[in-house]
Amino acid sequence: MKKILILSLLSLLLCVPAFAGRYAGDFMMIGAGVRALGMGGAFSALANDGSAIYWNSGGLSQIRESEVQAMHAFLYGDLASYDFISYVQPLPNDVSIGFNLTRLTVNDIPYFDERHLVGTNVDERMSDLGLQLTGIPDGKFRSTDDLYQFSFSKTIKFGANMGWQFFEIPFELGMGGNIKFIQRQIMDNLGSGTGFDIGLKLRTDMAVIFDEDSLGDLLIGLNFQDVAGTTITWDTYSEMRDEVLFNTKAGVALVQPIPSLKSEIALAYDYDYVYQGTSHYGADWNYDNRANLRLGYYDTNFSCGASLKVYGVFLDYALVTNPIGITNRLGLRVRF
Repeated sequence: MKKILILSLLSLLLCVPAFAGRYAGDFMMIGAGVRALGMGGAFSALANDGSAIYWNSGGLSQIRESEVQAMHAFLYGDLASYDFISYVQPLPNDVSIGFNLTRLTVNDIPYFDERHLVGTNVDERMSDLGLQLTGIPDGKFRSTDDLYQFSFSKTIKFGANMGWQFFEIPFELGMGGNIKFIQRQIMDNLGSGTGFDIGLKLRTDMAVIFDEDSLGDLLIGLNFQDVAGTTITWDTYSEMRDEVLFNTKAGVALVQPIPSLKSEIALAYDYDYVYQGTSHYGADWNYDNRANLRLGYYDTNFSCGASLKVYGVFLDYALVTNPIGITNRLGLRVRF
């Protein structure tokens, strides 16, 4: 690049709370959807709203109503903004398709022109006050990271004969995948790449397995992100390439109804295998499908959140801690 981007690394440092700025695709690890983030990112097994496009496309086909979801996040004292919007459309034969757009924006990043360094060296600038840099930027620029995903999913229902007590255990297996297009922009330079994700979500009824009517559902999720790796190529003279690492998300969740309280409790656990591995824990309390409270924990960070249904629209909020500071997420979901 022609300019020395003094603070361009800031756009990467703001991308991921736990793994700041090490690889090109880290902005995608912030996650999508307010509910999932309020649960500490333990969502690959649940994956039961539009954010399933990100967390586990296998759960998309188990959504049998059209849904629009939007999220805005205030990151690190408004230094960055993070936005997500998705649409899910069910189709016949237990098939659903979905689309989402995710954008991370860092504004007002100062830069210094390289002309201040031409014709001098470090020793000369240290000994001559007239050659020393003033620290006043020559201008400011904006960094944007965009993720577009198109997802397809189908659910297969079957019974597994376990060979005892003469009954079959019911299973629902959601199988999905998505195509993603990544575009990054720093000043006048663009980087782009294409990747693929594959998701599986298995759901079964514990009431049948244990012959106890009061028990709820067991869910297992697997999400293979950036299968075979994803490469982002920049439009610079050198055609610099960045690598988005392959990641596997594995999760399990228990969903237990409590009819006497008009409630349902979900407990979830996820594990990300990328880098040195990260565990995610989450809990969600649903009251009469009208209000929710959530808690989450991951990589020494805490999160919490709530939802409220108003005239058929779910208003979502999440608060997430991280090494840089507390961040807030706001969102809404509409099903029709």
